[in-house]
Amino acid sequence: MRVFLIAGEASGDKLGGALMAGLRALQPKATFQGVGGAAMAAEGLTSLFEMSELSLMGLAEVLPKYRALKRRIAQTAQAVLAARPDVLVTIDSPDFCLRVARLVRAAGGTAPRMVHYVAPSVWAWRPGRAAKMAKVIDHVLALLPFEPPFMEAAGMACDFVGHPVVAEPVPQAADVAALRGRLGLDGAAPLVLVLPGSRAGEIARLGPHLGGALGPVLSAHPGARVLVPAARDVAGQVRDLVADWPGAPILLDPRGRPVEAAEADKRAAFAAADVALATSGTVALELAAADTPMVSAFDLNPLSRILVRHLIGRHPGALATPDRGNLINIVTQSDVVPEFIGARCRSDLLASGVLATLDRPDAQRAAMAEVMTALGRGGPDPGHRAAAAILARL
Repeated sequence: MRVFLIAGEASGDKLGGALMAGLRALQPKATFQGVGGAAMAAEGLTSLFEMSELSLMGLAEVLPKYRALKRRIAQTAQAVLAARPDVLVTIDSPDFCLRVARLVRAAGGTAPRMVHYVAPSVWAWRPGRAAKMAKVIDHVLALLPFEPPFMEAAGMACDFVGHPVVAEPVPQAADVAALRGRLGLDGAAPLVLVLPGSRAGEIARLGPHLGGALGPVLSAHPGARVLVPAARDVAGQVRDLVADWPGAPILLDPRGRPVEAAEADKRAAFAAADVALATSGTVALELAAADTPMVSAFDLNPLSRILVRHLIGRHPGALATPDRGNLINIVTQSDVVPEFIGARCRSDLLASGVLATLDRPDAQRAAMAEVMTALGRGGPDPGHRAAAAILARL
C-alpha cells in the first residue's frame, strides 16, 4: 500500500505521525512519501522539502511568499502523480493541501483516493468551504464529534476519529519531579508556562504581549518561575524572544534531542505547570490533557484581523465567534478559559487573566475533563482509528 501524506505545520505533523503508526500497525508493508516534520520523520517519512516553509499564517504573511508557495504546490502535486499512491492524505493546512489535491485531480487518469485529515472549521466561519472541498476530497477524518454532519451534508464521507492528544502518555509524578529537579524548579513556587506558538509570524506578533504580562504576575507571586517550551523549528527565535523577559525564563529547547525525549519533557512541563499563557490553537487540547488551566491569546496582522472578524460575523450559526476561539470553550460552548483576542490581546489583560486563573482553576479543570471525554479519552487510539477509517473506505 502506497500512501502520500502532506502536513504543513506542527499540529498536522503530530497527526500525521500518529496516523502513520496506525497504518503501519494495520498494513505493515505500507510505504510513505510526502511532506512532514519531525513526528512524521520519526515514522519513516523523508520530507520532500522543509515543512516549515508552509507554516505561514494570515494574509499579510502569505502574500510575500505567494510565488514560492505556488512552486511548492506544483512540485508537491507532481510528486504525488509520480508516486501513484493508493491514497493521498492531506493533513489540515487547507490553503496548501487542497490546492495540491485539485492539481492531482485535474491531471486526469486514475487519481488516488483523496482523504483530508482535520475537517475545515465550517462550524466557525466560511461554511462554503465544505462544498468546495467536496469537489476534490472523498473522505474526511474529523477530530471533533460534532463535525461529521457538516461534511456529510456537503457530500463527503466523514468519520470522527478523535484527537491523538487523548492517547498521549500521561506523565507520572516521578517524571514531573525529575524535570523540576533537572531545571532547578522549587516545587512550592507557582510555575507559569508560556507557549508563544509554533509559527515565526505569531511568535513575533504575540511574543511581546506574552512577555509583558509576566511583570504583574511576578509582582503578585514573587517566587513564581517561568518555563517556555519551544517548538523545534522556531526554538532559536523563541530563545531570542525570552532573553529580556522578566523572571529569568527557562527555555525548554528540543533541538539536538530525540523527538520522543523532547516530547516527554514537554508533557512533563505541561503537567508541572500551575497555569499556562498560550497562543490559541491545538495546544489548548494538550494543556487540557495535562489538566493545566490556561489563558488564551490570539491576534493577527491588522488587515487579517479585520477580514477574519468580517467572515466570522457573516456566519450567525457559528460555534466559534470573534471573541471565542479556544477549543475548550468551543467544545463546551462556554467562556471558562479566559480569551484575549485581537484588540484585547494586551499584556495588562493577559496578566489579569493569569492571576484570576491561578486563584480559581477548578471550573477550567472540570471543562477540560469534559472535553477529553468528548474527544475519545478511554477509547481506541485515534491514530489507529484514523488508519482503520481510511482502510475501511479505501
